[in-house]
Formats: sequence, structure tokens, C-alpha cells
Amino acid sequence: MIDNKGENHIGALHDEDYKEKYFTPLINHNSLIYDISRAKESLNGKWNFQIDQYDTFLRANWYSNEEKDQNGLEMPLDHNFDHWEEINVPACWNTESKEYFYYEGPAIYHKSFKYSNYGEDKVFLKIGAANYDSYIFLNKKFLGHHQGGSTPFMLEITDYLSQENTLQIAVDNTRRREAVPTKNTDWFNYGGIYRDVELLRLPETYIKDFSLALAENSYQQLVLNLTAAGENLTDKVKLEIPELEIELNIPLANGKAEAVFAAKPELWSPDNPKLYQVIISYRNDRIEDQIGFRQVKVEGRDIYLNGNKIFLKGIAAHEESLNNGKAVTETEIIENIKLAKEMNCNYIRLAHYPHSYKVAQIADQLGVMLWEEIPVYWAIYFENQFTYNDAENQLLELIKRDINRASVIIWSVGNENEDTDARLKFMSGLANTARKVDPTRLVSAACLVDEKNNRISDRLTEYLDIIGQNEYYGWYIPDISKLIDCMENSKPDKPVVITEFGAGALSGERGTKDDLFTEDYQLKVYQKQTEVLGKIEYIKGLSPWILFDFRCPRRTNKYQQGYNRKGLLSADKKHKKLAFFEMQRFYSEI
Repeated sequence: MIDNKGENHIGALHDEDYKEKYFTPLINHNSLIYDISRAKESLNGKWNFQIDQYDTFLRANWYSNEEKDQNGLEMPLDHNFDHWEEINVPACWNTESKEYFYYEGPAIYHKSFKYSNYGEDKVFLKIGAANYDSYIFLNKKFLGHHQGGSTPFMLEITDYLSQENTLQIAVDNTRRREAVPTKNTDWFNYGGIYRDVELLRLPETYIKDFSLALAENSYQQLVLNLTAAGENLTDKVKLEIPELEIELNIPLANGKAEAVFAAKPELWSPDNPKLYQVIISYRNDRIEDQIGFRQVKVEGRDIYLNGNKIFLKGIAAHEESLNNGKAVTETEIIENIKLAKEMNCNYIRLAHYPHSYKVAQIADQLGVMLWEEIPVYWAIYFENQFTYNDAENQLLELIKRDINRASVIIWSVGNENEDTDARLKFMSGLANTARKVDPTRLVSAACLVDEKNNRISDRLTEYLDIIGQNEYYGWYIPDISKLIDCMENSKPDKPVVITEFGAGALSGERGTKDDLFTEDYQLKVYQKQTEVLGKIEYIKGLSPWILFDFRCPRRTNKYQQGYNRKGLLSADKKHKKLAFFEMQRFYSEI
């Protein structure tokens, strides 16, 4: 291969700008189509797989699979997709093979599938999540690039399909300064396609997205906002809620429909997780969903659900299991929610990135409120516009995915960031975006304590509905008596949720209450925390850190051994530590 850079310049070997041609088209939230309960075809199962440490797939255009040169002579290819090893999708490559447990970098997935048209006009490919950069190739064509490791993305593939198809997805979980999250985090950097890969067949004109919620300050009106795409964008949308005896025909103009109409739904709450069958039809397209209706708002220092003051009795949780990494199963999700409810929780903080869409669906059904967060975590590159664009896109992909989930009451725009001017501009922009796109939910972020003045003080709180506050008195700040001073020094005019507190403990490790990493020391910290926080008027919720132990390579002492041990349960969730029962007691008395 000779190009114009030099007589002997071989691009695959010498060109360090090889990725530039893959930066566009960038797949973003605008490509998403509301797909809950739509019929889809799964491409899950066994895929061919190969780690690609030198990124040769992209460097050398392997997807073109050119077997002969311009003279028809056979070329010695360095790859053979169909003969690569097989790996499960969805799954994290780290849990599929011990050899890949700590691997970070590019890897290639290959899948062959057949396609026949059954009357559809359009076909879309959906990837539920792949960490972190994904490059999509279908039948030797590059179709697009997606950034973000925890949110879904879609792209239309109609014009690229044939009867026999080959699909390659290059996935790269390399930690980067400009990414969201950035290079340094406090959780394990799983790699791979770890949520579903599916095909969606649609008519020429289809429902792109919609939201249905209670009208502001009303329990007897609902608001529908809908967007359609395609050629016929002026007609009527049919909305049905059979149990409420609602059947409406709503005008669509230029692809948009909006309606406010009378309804008296039974309100969703953790004690009464009522859902209604909602059917929306437009021309030849139809969506069904199960939707709950509730109102959440803040007045002064109080949080209200359906007009009643509430205390968020919560716990934080990572998306992880011993066997599956981030590719958690529905059974594991149900197990986590039931463990939280056993602790008397009505709320879970999903940290520090979007978890599976199934969590919110199941939370709707089982009755637990959710805090959902994007990974604007620690020392994000706040000065970088591309980093902001990435963060905002992840936020919008999350909101569009879960817009109709009653259980989701809070969008969080980040966690534990230093209060700088650049950070304030970055995160206030995200907060404003969340509120503009979805005024039916509250906006928050988990902030750091002002240690110099020992108080709750962060300029970002001006832009938040709820102040999320992480504090580790009794652990990283060993003098737990400073907790009382911090609370007394603080005079917030908004409700505060203590989004993190806790202490590490190895399951079964016992000792005196002064011995670090014992269940006894952890219990002491929890007892003091609940004693103090339960008396503070402006504290309106807790989500201690964390439900169960989780992997983290930065934690390597003899008790941790690659795990953050602050869980109230062991990593396998078989052992409840003493502090679990302290939170169970505390929540039962609120």
C-alpha cells in the first residue's frame, strides 16, 4: 500500500492519525428511538472475539477484508474473523477469561447474520452499552463511532444490509484524560459489549420518542409530548390508557404532538407501585408501555412525593456481580432491590454511571425510587469542550432512555468534584440541560465537604434541587466528632441527602470497635452517623456507601485485596455485615 505521504509510507505502520477518519459520524442521543416493549430481534449469543492491543483493526482497515490485491493475487491477511475464539454477548471480557481479567484496550467483535425483509421500511441496530468507544462496521462499511460506556445507542442500517451480513464492532475501554469518566476512578474498568445487541424493524414513519407524565402542580391532568420521524408527519396520534378509559386522537404537526388532558390516575409510590398500560399508535407504528404517574418536587428544605413529605431511606449501589461484572442479570437486579427493601429502603442511588435500563423497569414494578447518575467523576477535564459534549450526550441518552420510568426521581450530574470555576460552568450547564429537557424530576450531584471550613458549601448547589453530600467522618476524616460541627456549621436552604458515608470492613473480620476494617469498627461509624444525622432538620435522605463490596484495583491492603470493602454485604451478597442491621433499624424508626 503506497500513499501520497511518501514513496514507502505504509499507513497501517506509520500513520499515527489513523483514528481521525473514524471520528465521524459520531452517534449521539439524536439517533435514539423509543424501543421499550417494541419487538426486536436479538443478536446476543456467541460472537467471534479478538483482543487488538495495537489497534490494527482500525489501523489496517481489517474490516475491508481485502483478500486479493489489484492484480487479483491472494493477500496474506493477519486476521480471520470466523476463526477467532468465541465469547458471549452480552458479557464483560474480563469475566469471560482469566487471561483478559485486567485487559484494557481495543478488542474486536464479529458476528454473521442473515436478513430478509418482512415488509419493514427501516432497520436499526441497537447496542445497549459497550465500554467505552465503539466503532461499527457492517458489510465492509464504517457506519459510525459512539462514546460513552453506559448508555444505549442506535444507528440506521437499512441501506447497508444484504441477505448475508458481517458485523464488526471495535470496542476500546482505554481510560483517557478527556473521557467521561476520566483516567482515575474508584471502580473496576470492565470492557466489552455488556448489554443487548438488537435489530429493530420499523415502518417508513414511526414514533421516535415520547413522554407521558402528570402535569405540573396537578394530579388530574396528564401531558403527552411525542416526536415522530419519517415522511408522513401530519396526522393524528392515538393514545389509549384502557384502565383509565382514555382514548384520544391527538394532532401531529411537523412531527410533533403535545396534549394536556384530564385523567385521575392512581399515583405511583414505593408503597403503591401502580402502573398503567399505555398504548400509542401512529399510522403503522405502535408502542405499548407500563407507566406510573407521580409528582416529585422540593419546597424549602423538604422533598415531596405526591404532595407528601418524604425521607429518602436509601443505599448506594454499583452495577457489578462476582460472576458477570457489569453484565448483571435480571435475577441479580431483583436480588439487589430486594436486599435494599429488606433494609427498609425506599430509594437506591445508582452510582456512578447509568445502570441497565432493566433496573428502572424493575424498580417501577417493585416500588423503589432511584437516583440515576452520569460519570462526571473526580478530576474530569472540565476545561475541554469535547469532554462537556460527551458528558451532555450521556446525560441526554440516559434521560431519553428512562423518561417514562416513575421510579427515577433524580438526575445526578456528577460526583466528588473540586469546586473550581471550570467545574462550575461545566456541571451547571449539565444541571440546566437536565432541568430543561425533563422538568418532572429533581436535579442533584454528590458534592464534597468544604474541609477547610468543615461545612456543606459548594457553589454548584445554587443550580441543584437537592444537595447531595458525601462525607466520611469516622473513616477518611477519622475524628467522627467533626460530623456534628459540620452539620452545625452548615445552613443550606435546600434539602440535603447524604449521598455517601461509611467505613470499610472485611466480612467476618471481628475485633474491638477501634480496629479498622472490622465489622465492629464499621458498626461504630454507622451508629454515630445515624445518631447525628437523624437529628439534623435539613437532612432529608441517606444513601450510605455501599450495598455490597465491589472490585477496585486501587485498593490493595490485606483486607481489601482488590475490593472496596465498604459494602454492607460481602461481594457475593451471602453475608450481611453488622452495619446492615443498624441501617435496617434506623430506617424502620423513621
